[in-house]
Amino acid sequence: MPCLFALVAVLSPRLGLLLLWLFTPWVDKAFAGFFLPLLGLVFLPWTTLMYVLVDAPAGGIHVAGWILVGLGVVLDISSYAQSRAYRPASDFA
Repeated sequence: MPCLFALVAVLSPRLGLLLLWLFTPWVDKAFAGFFLPLLGLVFLPWTTLMYVLVDAPAGGIHVAGWILVGLGVVLDISSYAQSRAYRPASDFA
């Protein structure tokens, strides 16, 4: 089952985060309310997914965990930059 989740999360971090939120208590352990993970689901899915996967099972984040959260930030920025780079030229005017 974890391999199937990893495949879903790599293909769509939003779907992976949503499945984690619906079927495990990890998102509730990582965040106090529902507003911040909802914002993360919409705007920063990789960062939120990495934060939940690092924080919830261990109960806290250490140095290696922050490195993985930083990787999530880089992946989010990269996905936004790629979507901007591959827009048609007529959208830049």
